[in-house]
Amino acid sequence: MAVFTRITQTELQQWLQGRDCGELLSFDGIESGIENTNYFVNTSTGRFVLTLFEKLKAEDLPFYLGLMKHLAKKGLAVPGPIPNGQGELFNTLNGKPATLVNCLSGKSVEHPNAIQCREIGKFCAQAHLAVADFPGNTPNPRGLAWIESAMNALDSHLPASVRELLHNEVNHQKAVAERLAYKMLPKGAVHADLFRDNALMQGDALGGVIDFYFAGVDTFLFDLAVTANDWCIQLSTGELNPELLGALLDGYQSERPLSAHECELWQDMLRAAGLRFWASRLYDFYMPREAEVLNVKDPKHFERVLLARRQGIPLAPQPN
Repeated sequence: MAVFTRITQTELQQWLQGRDCGELLSFDGIESGIENTNYFVNTSTGRFVLTLFEKLKAEDLPFYLGLMKHLAKKGLAVPGPIPNGQGELFNTLNGKPATLVNCLSGKSVEHPNAIQCREIGKFCAQAHLAVADFPGNTPNPRGLAWIESAMNALDSHLPASVRELLHNEVNHQKAVAERLAYKMLPKGAVHADLFRDNALMQGDALGGVIDFYFAGVDTFLFDLAVTANDWCIQLSTGELNPELLGALLDGYQSERPLSAHECELWQDMLRAAGLRFWASRLYDFYMPREAEVLNVKDPKHFERVLLARRQGIPLAPQPN
């Protein structure tokens, strides 16, 4: 369990004062996550999730929490922040910026089926349409600039073959970013981390999407590719499952048809999404932070994903 910051019941009780969430009954650390400290908070009125931000600064939070509030107001199933008595969506707890959000129903699925993939595709499209009037403009914090910086920091730590592949793919993505088709891709505030463990399913229905703390302004196609690379793959090989991928794309295009430029760059964005998480996991693996219990994920998984995308894709979307 990645618990970087411990809190006491007294500290939490004082922090909750002024919030419309009832009396504190209990709280427990959540056994997931490598970036923030999370607790389930049980009160007399229900269950909530408390997040203490370990790396994000207070000035970064209005974008993330504002996006969650915006999407919730649009009717999407996302956790809405609970303001304090002064109307603030976050404030300091034990020296860290912290927020409280409502806890959504459902549970993550390890092996999604086609119906569930279609549902998550529909959500992606609905979220992309919903941010048309969202004013936030924070760039993707793990975009290509961050990846290149991480690559340079990792150079002396990596085996030669890994270093060569990383540099090759970064150079490819820099070339893609200069293409006219890429510059024409629609953009907006996106989740950018919609893995299976960040979605809660109730059977085949979507209960909600959580953990927006890697969100940023990027292309909608990149966001969809991130989702496809986790929901629609064979976990052992990283290869895409055509049935699941087709369902995801059908769900997405039922709400928001992809443009010709988006269809043209689909494989490149799948590669970009694989690169983003491979670089991040390499960085966490070779440069870990201390935590009471820290679950560092294996970078080999996304190396396999990236290699598979470089070889080809089983299904390319067509513009409607």
